[in-house]
Amino acid sequence: RLLGKRQHRPGHRIMATKLKVGILGATGTVGQKFLVLLQGHPWFEVTELGASEASAGKKYIDAVKWKQAVPIPEHVKNMIVKECNPKHFSCDFVFSGLDSNVAGEVETAFAKSEIPVFSNARNHRYDPDVPILIPNVNADQIDIIATQRKNNNYAKGFIVTNANCSSTGLVIALKPIHEAFGIEQCLVVTMQAISGAGYPGVSALDITDNMVPFIDGEEHKMEMEPQKILGKVVNGAFVDEDIKISAHCNRVNVIDGHTECVSLKLKKPGVTPQQVEEVLRSFRSPQLESLALPSLPAQNIIVREERDRPQPRLDRDAHRGYAVSVGRIRQCPLMDVKFVLLSHNTVIGAAGGSILNAELAKTKGYL
Repeated sequence: RLLGKRQHRPGHRIMATKLKVGILGATGTVGQKFLVLLQGHPWFEVTELGASEASAGKKYIDAVKWKQAVPIPEHVKNMIVKECNPKHFSCDFVFSGLDSNVAGEVETAFAKSEIPVFSNARNHRYDPDVPILIPNVNADQIDIIATQRKNNNYAKGFIVTNANCSSTGLVIALKPIHEAFGIEQCLVVTMQAISGAGYPGVSALDITDNMVPFIDGEEHKMEMEPQKILGKVVNGAFVDEDIKISAHCNRVNVIDGHTECVSLKLKKPGVTPQQVEEVLRSFRSPQLESLALPSLPAQNIIVREERDRPQPRLDRDAHRGYAVSVGRIRQCPLMDVKFVLLSHNTVIGAAGGSILNAELAKTKGYL
C-alpha cells in the first residue's frame, strides 16, 4: 500500500458531504493514530484539532512530537490547534484521545454543548447510560444513547466509549465462545505493548532487557469491563454478565500489539478445542456487514494453526489492525480450554475502535 494512505474495505459508499470531525488530544499518541486512520475516510473529515493550553494557537506541525511510522497528513500540518473547549469547535462530533486526568469534564462539556463524543478514556465507561461499545460484539447497546439523551436533556449530544485496549481483544474472543458454550470463569495473563502507555510512556531503563509486572488500574478494567460489554440493556439500564475474571497485566518490550494468554471454565461440559476453534472461525457480524462500515474487518477473528502464533510483529496488522488473532487453542488441565490471542492495541484497541463506533452511530442515525 502507499505510505500513509488509509485503506478501507471495498463496497462502502462515499458520502457526498463528509461529516466534520474534531480530534481532542490531537498531539498525543492516540490523537496521532486517529489522524493516520482517518486519512481518506469516505464518511469523515478532520476539520479541527484540540490539545492543551500549551499547544493551543500553534500550527499542528509545531505543536506535535510526531511518533507515527507515516508522515503527518498534509491537510492538518498547518491547522491551528485549539483549546479543548466546545465553544471553539463547530464540527459534527469529536474523537477524544484525552488523558483520563482531564477527559471526564471536557467530554461532558462537549456532550452538553450538543457535540457527540467518541472517547478512548476510562472516565465515563461505568456511567449507567454510557455504552462501552465494540460494534462486532455489542452493537445493539448503542441504542442506550436515547436514554442518555433523555437523562441529560441532550438534543444531539452523547458520549460513547470504547473499551480498554486489553479488554477489547479479550472480549472479541470471548463473545462467540460465551454465546456457544457459556463462560463461568476466565483467567487472563497479558503481555502488553509499550505504546499502550502513550508517549513518553515507560522509560528505557525500566523496559529494556525487562518486563514490568504491573500496569496501574489495568487489571481492574479487565475484570470489570467485559461484564458490561457482554451484558444486556433491559428497560434502559445495563445488566452485567456474570463471568468471574482474574487478570494479570504485564508491560513487555514490544512496540505494538497486546498478547494475552487465556484459560476458560465453560458452563457446557465436554467442549473440545476443536469446537472452540470452529466457533471462533465462524464468528461474523452479519448485521454490521450489511451496513458496510468502512473500517469493519472482513474477519473478526483469525485462527492461526501454527504452534508458535500469534506473534505481535507478524500478526498485529491483520485486517489493517482491526482483527483479533487467536492460536494455540488446547485443553486446559485446570479449567476447560486455553488459547493465546493478539490484538493491535492502538487500532482496534484504541483509535480504530472509536472510528468503528462512529461509523455505527452514523448508520443508526445518531450522527
